[in-house]
Parts: sequence; structure tokens; C-alpha cells
Amino acid sequence: MYYDIVVIGGGPAGLSAALEAKKNGVEKILICERGSSLGGILEQCIHNGFGLQYFKEELTGPEYADRFIKKVKETDIDVKLNTMVIDVLDNRKIIAVNHIDGLFEIDTKAVILAMGCRERTREALTIPGERPSGVMTAGTAQRYVNVEGYLPGKEIVILGSGDIGLIMARRLTLEGANVKGVLEVMPYSTGLVRNKVQCLDDYNIPLYLNHTVIDIHGRERLEGVTIAEVDKQLKAIPGSEKRIKCDTLLLSVGLIPENELSKKINVQLDPVTKGPIVDEKRRTSVPWIFASGNVLHVHDIVDNVTVESEIAGKAAAEYINSQLNARKKRISVTHGDNIGYVVPQFIDFDDAAEKSVRLYMRVKHPDRDVSIVVKDNGGKVIANFSKEAVTPGSMLALPVPANLLRSDLDNIDISIMK
Repeated sequence: MYYDIVVIGGGPAGLSAALEAKKNGVEKILICERGSSLGGILEQCIHNGFGLQYFKEELTGPEYADRFIKKVKETDIDVKLNTMVIDVLDNRKIIAVNHIDGLFEIDTKAVILAMGCRERTREALTIPGERPSGVMTAGTAQRYVNVEGYLPGKEIVILGSGDIGLIMARRLTLEGANVKGVLEVMPYSTGLVRNKVQCLDDYNIPLYLNHTVIDIHGRERLEGVTIAEVDKQLKAIPGSEKRIKCDTLLLSVGLIPENELSKKINVQLDPVTKGPIVDEKRRTSVPWIFASGNVLHVHDIVDNVTVESEIAGKAAAEYINSQLNARKKRISVTHGDNIGYVVPQFIDFDDAAEKSVRLYMRVKHPDRDVSIVVKDNGGKVIANFSKEAVTPGSMLALPVPANLLRSDLDNIDISIMK
């Protein structure tokens, strides 16, 4: 079995990347999706708010995904559903398995990683207490309600103010559940501001900042949780404990890019994003492997996933057609004050033919009336972007003009300045 490009993952990243590669002249493309349908996590995101940037209209998650699924079906891009890719080998072989083909190999020229991300669980947080039913991630509850038609509980506490948790607070309220509150260990909400307003404020759902769960009670079914206020070191403050009666605890405490396959093929990973280190073409440290979407770094809106995946798809096509130059001159992208990470981590000067290079980043903590400055390796400011407000929950996308990326640059640094 041979394909020019194998795309691992059939969510919004994989669909966009495959379509862009096809648009740029690649003949044989295969999408491997471990689920029973294309669309990825968007299939269970029935709320609106998708597509405002890319399509200039408001769509639900399934509507957004369906536009790309239909385009894929109009092409000769092959799709294998219920197919788990279990290894990517140095000799450009893909090992996969499904119930029709069994265990099989695919030879390819290039791979696009688009496996998405997974939720942190109770075990990842090491929350002490009993192990009753009723403790689950917010995404699991979302699938129960929106796809399976089950209400996970009636008295709900949500730990973490990530976007899925905020959205599920509203969703469960609309289904008749009593959401007693959302707890956030940080002194600010970690989700989008619009989700905090539309999902909590509009429904009078309390948000407890600087709070966490320190104990879980119940033998068969969850009976309650003990919460406490935390100090600046995120340690529970003695005497602040309070027990809340509930039958369900949802966890919305962060997402982790799915990079087990990346590790197997020795793709270099960023310690902050937990995704591959890439250049502006979304090439990883392995020249024939590209990455995009939430497997690269966690996005807050799907429109950015689509744009980034189109970059990866086009670059993979250029690689297949021998139009992507070997790396000659690399500009490293580093970050300073109040910047948590920047993607891409490198810019290949010889390939920066576009009008601008878009840099994606997140801040470490909220701030107002700031400037995001780009400095060259001599400390000179080469670009400056003013922002009224920045928050960790909202990813920033800044276009740096390509004409500022001079051949003598070895490094550019991104920082926040007041």
C-alpha cells in the first residue's frame, strides 16, 4: 500500500491539511482516523461560535466539520475509518490496524501529524479521596449529553475553568442540572473571556478563583467534594476547607497533545507545548514529518487550527514535489517576559517567501495595555503590536512581516512590555 502523504487524524486539522495538499498537486493522499467518522471532537461540540474568522459566519461544531468533510468526499482522497496508526518507522512506513485490513503497512513520502489532544484526568492531578463513579472529564460529559443522550448527574461541581468546562456548565444548566460552581486554582479564568461571560455570568453560575478540590467522598457514587482556597504556591490554606454535596465532578484542567507516535519516531518536542518543535512550514525535526492543530499546541478556536493546517498541507505538498528547500539558514524564535511559548520555534529564512510569518503564542498571566515587541539578536525592536488586554486563555496570532527577517538574523525574541 503506497501513498504520497499519510495524514494521521481526521479532525479539523487532518481534513484541512489533506485538502490543501490535494489542492497543491499531491495525487495519492490517505487520512487515517481511529474514530468511526470524520470530524474529530467537533462532532460533539453542538454549541455555536465556530467559523467566525474562517467563514465569517457563526456555525456549530458539526456544521464546521461538515464543510470540510463534504470537500474531502468530492475528491479522491482516501479515508480509512476505525483505523489506529500504531507506529511510524524511520524507513517511512506506517504501521496501522483496523477490522477490515487487519495489521497492515503503508509506504509514504511524507506524514502529517494531526492526532489532536486529550484531557488531563483525575490521575494526572493526583486528587486524593475515594474512587466513586461520577468523576469524569468535561469532554466525556459533553459526549454523554450531546451524542449519547445521557445526563451524567444532577448536582454538578466543575474543577477548572477551561473552555470545555465553561461550556458544559451552561449545557448542563440548560438540561436541568444544578451547577453549584466552577473552581479555578489560578487567580483568573483560563478559558476564553466570551465563554466565561456567556456560560457563567449569563446563568449566574459562581466562579471560585484560587480554589481547588482537595478530597473526593463517596463509595459507589460521588456524594460530595471538599474544596479549599489556595495560596500563591497553589497549596491549600488550612481552615479554608468547605464540603459541597454533589453527585458529579467534571474536570476541565487542561489538554495534552497526543504525541506518543511523535516520540516513537524521535520527533523533537517542546517542553512547554508538549507538541513538536516546528518551523514556519510546520516541518518537525524529522524533515518528512509535518504537524498541525492541537497535536502541535492547544488552540482555543478551530479557525486557527484550519489556517495552520493549510500551511502544513501546502508545505507537505511542496516537499513531495521537491519544492521545499533543505534547511540552510534558521532563525530561532525565543520568548521573554510574560510569554509562555511561541509557535513556530524556528523560521527558515530561505523559505520565508510569504508576505508575513504568523507567530502563535500565549501569555503566562493576564495584563492590560501592553505592547508585544519582537527584537532581533542585537536587542533592536523590529516589530511592535499593541494590545488592550492579554489573557492565557486566548491565544495570540501575530503576523511578522517577512521583510523584517533579515539574512543576518540568528534569533528573534518575543516579549511583553508595558
